[in-house]
Amino acid sequence: MLNVLANFFPPNQRIISIEDTRELMLPVNLHWVPLETRMANPEGKGEVTMLHLLTNSLRMRPDRIIVGEIRRREEAEILMEAMHTGHSVYGTFHANTADEAVIRMTNPPIGLSKPLLGAISLFLVQNRNRRNGLRRTFQIAELLPNGDANVLYQHDARKDEILPVNKSKTFIDSINLYTGLTEAEINENLARKIKVLEWLVQKNIREVNRIGQIMADYYHNKLVLIP
Repeated sequence: MLNVLANFFPPNQRIISIEDTRELMLPVNLHWVPLETRMANPEGKGEVTMLHLLTNSLRMRPDRIIVGEIRRREEAEILMEAMHTGHSVYGTFHANTADEAVIRMTNPPIGLSKPLLGAISLFLVQNRNRRNGLRRTFQIAELLPNGDANVLYQHDARKDEILPVNKSKTFIDSINLYTGLTEAEINENLARKIKVLEWLVQKNIREVNRIGQIMADYYHNKLVLIP
């Protein structure tokens, strides 16, 4: 899912990815700097940890930072600092639900202060049903200023649909604050992007670089791809 979302980044932004093992594959037209950790040599020297890469990535003036997996307190703290200083940050984290993710992040071994989680915009929870093997988006939840998760959408296993649960309490206000867009303009923008996604599905376009080029065309001229 993280790889899929990264295909839709604007082409004029610098993206830095940090992984233990190279798994992400972004379109070639993106300004992408992939970084990988390195194990120490037999003498115990030369190790490059995720913490080292995170710290140095902030000096590279990134617009967006992608982290393969958040495991330790130090990594989480640096990511929070990056969010608070205006960077757009994406990462993966193991938890079964959005509420469980909050609990795991605010207790050892990570143990962040709960109000810090308000810097996170969304949790998108992926789940694989072990009965039928299907992988689905299980929950989409926004993080409130106090660090609580507000579940916006929840997967219904019986219907195999993702359904709305609660209305957003921060989404519209946050976008309005930083962009000046009204709620009507935000909804219009979302409707255009839905049409682009539907067009991609209709044309059965799945190749990474082709999607990247189409999204670049969309950002430069939003009317090109709309039927």
